[in-house]
This record gives sequence, C-alpha cells and structure tokens, in this order.
Amino acid sequence: MPFNWEWDAAVGIYKNWQLSKKLRKVAAGACIVAPFGRDYGIGFKANAGQYINIMHIERLPNSPSSVLQETNRIPIRKPAYGNRQIPVVEYGEGVEFTNLAEQLSYFKPSEQLQMLLKTQMEEALDTATAQAFLDSTAVKVVFTPTGLTTSTFSTTGTAAAVASAGMTFDHCTQISDYLVDTLYVPPFEGEHFVGITANKNYRSMKNDRYWQEWHKYLSKGDFVFKREMGATELIRWVVCNRPLAFSNIAGTSPYLGQAVVFGDEAVARLEAEAPHLRLDNNYQSDFGRAKAVAWYGILGFGSVWDVPDAGKAKIIQINSL
Repeated sequence: MPFNWEWDAAVGIYKNWQLSKKLRKVAAGACIVAPFGRDYGIGFKANAGQYINIMHIERLPNSPSSVLQETNRIPIRKPAYGNRQIPVVEYGEGVEFTNLAEQLSYFKPSEQLQMLLKTQMEEALDTATAQAFLDSTAVKVVFTPTGLTTSTFSTTGTAAAVASAGMTFDHCTQISDYLVDTLYVPPFEGEHFVGITANKNYRSMKNDRYWQEWHKYLSKGDFVFKREMGATELIRWVVCNRPLAFSNIAGTSPYLGQAVVFGDEAVARLEAEAPHLRLDNNYQSDFGRAKAVAWYGILGFGSVWDVPDAGKAKIIQINSL
C-alpha cells in the first residue's frame, strides 16, 4: 500500500505545520563493506553479456633444480589457464506514494522517500558485498579460534570446529602468518591487510593490550577507512554493525561473530548499470495519481578466486560451526 494522505498523515502530527519544520529520519546509512569490492581492471560494462569470466594463468611448476647440462635442451612448459565466472543481476527496492500526499504535504514524500531509499540502497550493497566475502562455495579458507591462543584452519569453505573463545591478538598473528607464509597474499593497502568484522569480535580484540588505535599507526595524510577502529598484527580492522552483512553470531558459538581478513584481489564488484535512484511520476498508469521512487542497478559480486591454493586465495573467513 502506498503512503496515503488520508490514512498515514492522520495518525500523528504530520498535517500540523506549526510543531516542527524538521522531519527526523532513521540514522543515515553509508557503505562500509561495498567500497572493498573493486573492478580489479576487469573493465566490465553494459552490453557485455550476463557473465564475466575472470581468466588467470596457472603458476609454472618449480623443479628441484634448473641447472642445465651442456648437451640438454631447456625444458619447455605448457601454460595452463583457469576461469572464474561471476553473474551480473538486477538489484533494486522501491516505495509508492500518492500525488495527493505530494501536493498537500508540507514535507514532500518524494524527497523524504529518496533519502530513505538511499540509506536502504547503501545497506543492501553492503549486504551483497559481504555475501561475496562469506561465500562458502568460493571463499574456502576458514579460521576458527579454539582457545585464547589456539586455532584451526579449514580449506573446505566451512569451519572445522566450534569457536570456544573470542578473537585475540594471538589469533590475528596466526591469520597474518597464514596470509603471508602459506597463501602469499599481497597486502590490500600499503603493508596491511584489511579485516571486516562484526562488533563482537572488535570488543574482544579491543581488550587486548596490543590493540592499536588507528591514529597510532597511520601518518598524517593517510587514508582512514570508514568505521576503521584499529589494527593488530598487519591487519587494519573495520567494524560493520549491520547484522545482514556480518552477524554477531558465528555458527553456534557464543564467543565469535562473523569476520573476514583479505588482501589485494579479494572481491570483484562488476557494474553494468551503477546503482541510482529513479522516480516514476505515473506509477500504475493512473494519470499521475500514484507515484513511486526506487533505486536500481545491474551488478555482480564475487570473490576473484574460488580455491584455497597458495598464490590464489586472497580471503580468510573467521567463522564457527
């Protein structure tokens, strides 16, 4: 049902102009997770089909020795290629209102609803990006804390244990070492990886004496991510307080929330049509009496790599059974 002047405006003080000239709205959203999805040089655009194929060339195998004998030929390898396919789909939400409400209201529904839709759009994009980061069919490496200083890694896309402790600095060093020494992941920004976490993990890590606030490790002029709260061993942490993106409940554990840590080439964001607001002044073709405003976009989200192999996987989930 659309916003209706007869019914909706009558339930409160909406028709009274004298009480307030400011219309309060729900706290505005702003994208926290979506900026970490990047094109990575793919250059996807409109009229390029529904699927994007991210091609890569496999690493050449290492030999025990590359020493040549005088009479032997240089060994020639054949390159092998791989492909990661990500679909592009439509996204959008809308809300309806009447022309009567638009003409009689002191606060224009078209203006107020556009602001609310902008907030909803930002949060929806965060949710879609987070789903790509936490996609168990593609993001295979999963970290689970099993004690204050112990943990387990899984390479199946799902956790190998129930988390029996919250996140600590020791866990962050284990994740950093795995990214550097096992997966060979390049940093996301400067020398740092990025972690996006639910608030529960942030509270656990903040209590650790080695936690660093961002002004202690960034220099003047350095870029601060939105909602960046601090850093641990090579990881800059961004807190996302949106449960549809990163939940404070990870699996069945009472100690852990959802999180990810990643480097460069993590999640690709592909746009055939960038998200934007639309106004339909003749919604339902009723001679302009019914109107609607909506946001709409054609996008695709997905991890660049879908295997746990060294040199390929760029994301570690923090999760629990």
